[in-house]
Amino acid sequence: MGAPSRRRFLKGAVGSAAVLTVPGWARSAVGMEAARPAAREADGDAGMARLAARAATATAQDEEFWELVKGQFPLAPGLILMNAANLCPSPYSVQEAVFRLTRDVDGDASFQNRAKFDRLREESRSALAGYLGAGPDEIAITRNTSESNNTVLNGLTLGPGDEVVVWDQNHPTNNISWDVRAERWGFTVKRVSTPPRPSTEEELLAPFFDAVTARTRVLAVTHISNASGVALPVAALCGRAKEAGILTLVDGAQSFGAIRVDLHEMGCDYYTGSAHKWFVGPKEAGVLYVRRDRVADLWASDVGVGWRSALEGGARKFDNLGQRDDAAVAAVATAARFHEVIGPELIEARVRALVDAIKRRVREISPDARFHTSDVPALGAGVVVIQFPIADHRPLYDRLYEGHRVAGALRGGEHAGIRLCPHIYNTMAEVDRAVEAFAAELA
Repeated sequence: MGAPSRRRFLKGAVGSAAVLTVPGWARSAVGMEAARPAAREADGDAGMARLAARAATATAQDEEFWELVKGQFPLAPGLILMNAANLCPSPYSVQEAVFRLTRDVDGDASFQNRAKFDRLREESRSALAGYLGAGPDEIAITRNTSESNNTVLNGLTLGPGDEVVVWDQNHPTNNISWDVRAERWGFTVKRVSTPPRPSTEEELLAPFFDAVTARTRVLAVTHISNASGVALPVAALCGRAKEAGILTLVDGAQSFGAIRVDLHEMGCDYYTGSAHKWFVGPKEAGVLYVRRDRVADLWASDVGVGWRSALEGGARKFDNLGQRDDAAVAAVATAARFHEVIGPELIEARVRALVDAIKRRVREISPDARFHTSDVPALGAGVVVIQFPIADHRPLYDRLYEGHRVAGALRGGEHAGIRLCPHIYNTMAEVDRAVEAFAAELA
């Protein structure tokens, strides 16, 4: 794929205009924050050009390059944001694509002016297909992973006597949602548990295939758990499932944009993801992959205007959703180009380097801390959950943000701890600061 087009980034005037829309008591703070991103991105298009020029020789440890990447994001000064498993900021290029196209529609909402979004949507579809190792006719642009998962659940024909095997670490939209459908349609849901801190792929594979029977129709798993950070060997799972005639749904919310994904290599039947997480794309945009030979057998949840033509477009029949945020859908292509400029392999290497640094530094300051993932690279990725030897992690979680501006997530239950999910806008210096914050609060 080619380098991204050089889009003009947000300027200070946009932020200044925003100040006029807020109450007087908030204007000072908003005005300061509005001015800051414009100042950081003073290079505009030149910043993206430097990214493209440097990426070919950059490494996961090249802090000068990653500082340049960080400069493409409108992060608040002093904030250490490590919550990519939930929500990521978009780079200026994606923001400006959304804002520019939104202003375009609001300026002229005629059919004639909006006709261009048909082409822009197809550009986004092709960009996603190239990025994920799929064909454009296998890609639907949905609103998020949840909608994509439920499209698959609603579209399959299951009934009494059928069985679905799921991972107990799946997100609720690929877990509890199966229970809801089972109540209606009468099939059986079996949950699989895997060992904590696994050290081999076979430890993760065996529980699933111990659970499979001749009645099993679907294997639904999460690629990387948002609860523990464990990464399943999905290619091996999908391969064995295919041999047994079992359909596979892979929830890729924590892999899409974080690690290199090639869906044809993976061999799944369905894959889902959200643009607002690791993909650093526009909000309310997601992806649904339906393998080409599965499209006809999966019923669509939504039928809207243009249904007949959608039926002739492969997976397009699954994004026949009516009026959309056309600007967000179009900006998906910009997000894909941003990733391609840096390189999916380099992004994965950086995410893994940041996680490795977090684990190493935490062990230095708290030898009794435990992680829910092992140190085997293939069995984890960008999600790391740290369990300190304390009774309640909530006070620590609150103090990290309030006193140190470290933003992660709080986990409870079986995978209790503080979850940190660093991404390409984080630096190694921020890893050090985050761990120093832990040390200060645990002292």
